[in-house]
Amino acid sequence: MSALQDFQNRLAKNAKHYAKWAKRVGTEAYRIYDRDIPQYPVAVDVYGGRAHIAEYDTGWQQTDEEHAAWAAEVRATVADVLGMPPKTIAFKIRRRQKGEFQYSRTGHHSEDFVVLEQGCKFWVNLDEYLDTGLFLDHRPTRKKVAEEADGKRFLNLFAYTGSFTVYAATGGATSSVTVDLSNTYLDWSKRNLELNGVDLQRHQLVRADVFRYLETAIDEGQLFDLIVLDPPSFSNSAKMLDILDVQRDHVLLVQSCLKLLMPGGVLYFSNNFRGFELDYSLKALCRDISAQSVPEDFRNRKIHHCFRFQV
Repeated sequence: MSALQDFQNRLAKNAKHYAKWAKRVGTEAYRIYDRDIPQYPVAVDVYGGRAHIAEYDTGWQQTDEEHAAWAAEVRATVADVLGMPPKTIAFKIRRRQKGEFQYSRTGHHSEDFVVLEQGCKFWVNLDEYLDTGLFLDHRPTRKKVAEEADGKRFLNLFAYTGSFTVYAATGGATSSVTVDLSNTYLDWSKRNLELNGVDLQRHQLVRADVFRYLETAIDEGQLFDLIVLDPPSFSNSAKMLDILDVQRDHVLLVQSCLKLLMPGGVLYFSNNFRGFELDYSLKALCRDISAQSVPEDFRNRKIHHCFRFQV
């Protein structure tokens, strides 16, 4: 059997299984394939009636013509197996980059559309940015936040498109602050909150460097009951005063968040840096919940690290 046939068969099997699973958990956005066959190093995610293919940079040496032919083959196979028109399938090449990688535009224009996840609605865009607007691997942690948010004051740091805030607000949070440095993503957060009927008078959006925001919030004596801290692995954004390195900087970030927590308050700290090691000084203060926080549809069980701190 050819590798292409293997790919096609695995895709079909997974698509059938996870479509049933997704219906049970109530999501229209989920992963059906993640580098299962070595010759096809891609991740395939379903978003409603569309699909998103992300190629992993394996270091393969291919000519432009060879790569274009291979990519067309992958796209055609996904379209065929899922019964979707090829134009509804986005294909992106992943390169190892630093800085504002996930915040950059691809140069392709496409329309935003809405997907449903566990009772919440989100605007996504599969073509225009290198990420879609919704990180699927944090679905279980979003649900935990919703379950714990009732009556709480919530803080979302490095908020991206505000999905954690949507879950907190619809879960009954009395107020929230959503912090990101990007106007584009704060606007996206606002649209996601509006889409879910969230009162923006009580749920504040703040454009700020998170390091500076934390300093000010501590000085002002602000307090929260529930915090999500999900920094990028690395950022050298020109808008930031400092370069962010999550391995180097996580102690300062976590300790600053703990100063903002009410007694009994909870901090969820996560990141996607593959080689991440939690500093020894923090280990006694938290539980490593990474194994439980990676969703069932992710074959890669090391997609992220997640820790739960409680004061």
